[in-house]
Amino acid sequence: MKTIQHRTLKLNDEADTRALGLEIAEALEPGDVVALVGDLGTGKTALTKYIAEGLGVTEEINSPTFTIVKEYRSGRLPLYHFDVYRLGSSEELFDIGAEEMLDGDGACVIEWADIVADALPDDTLAVRLEYGEKEGERTAEIL
Repeated sequence: MKTIQHRTLKLNDEADTRALGLEIAEALEPGDVVALVGDLGTGKTALTKYIAEGLGVTEEINSPTFTIVKEYRSGRLPLYHFDVYRLGSSEELFDIGAEEMLDGDGACVIEWADIVADALPDDTLAVRLEYGEKEGERTAEIL
């Protein structure tokens, strides 16, 4: 992955979330993993949509809560979008064949990544999303 500055950002609105998603997408290379962590409604899926936009993905992006992973191949890299909320462990992640995607030709974005953190590569880009002080505001800590 090209360098992304580790920092904390205030995301005041959708435009700020989009800017962060596009920045992350620009840095992504084959085999990169982005781990998204945050409470329900903090913007994990919204950020994923903007990462996909930045990669040139043309399909509609929605959370793969029940399928665990969705694959998008219309962008400059394949995008593997995981929602691991329903998994109980990292072992279950490998049971669905995620190892091939994590080490594959595309980029992985994993929502609720804290559930499977012990299975993620050391160079994973982690983004922690939290509610901000005002309605609609979020903070994003890039680790």
